[in-house]
Amino acid sequence: ETMGCGRARGVRRNTRDMFSKAFGQKGLPSMSTYLAPYKVGDYVDIVVNGAIHKGMPYRYYHGRTGKVWNITKSALGVMVNKAVRGRIISKRLHVRVEHVKASRCTEEFKNRVKDNEKTKALAKKAGKHIKILKRLPKDPKPGFIVRVKKDVEG
Repeated sequence: ETMGCGRARGVRRNTRDMFSKAFGQKGLPSMSTYLAPYKVGDYVDIVVNGAIHKGMPYRYYHGRTGKVWNITKSALGVMVNKAVRGRIISKRLHVRVEHVKASRCTEEFKNRVKDNEKTKALAKKAGKHIKILKRLPKDPKPGFIVRVKKDVEG
């Protein structure tokens, strides 16, 4: 029989750095955190705020992106994918708004759609037909010859 504490099995184990706040960022969240508008279908990032203990998600979900499927008075229902034994399970969890922020994962896509629509409208006005609006892979870099200087040594 060994003496000592043994292995930690708590819900918040290994979260000393994960849930801690940065220097100068300590304290309660600002009002904008509570006033941020969320709609069903929005993508959100789960970022745990260590100062608020209520509605705190399990450490696995910290830093994960999910989709809002439910909205309650002080929390959001977020659907997050989780890999379990070689398969992906869609987990539904309720997380308080303090632990959630709007994700920027669809920002580039939305901007691209907006630009494409603008391009289509301009082309229609000019009476032209645009072939490709999709993203294309980059061409390979052009080849070149590496020349080595001959240096004479001893």
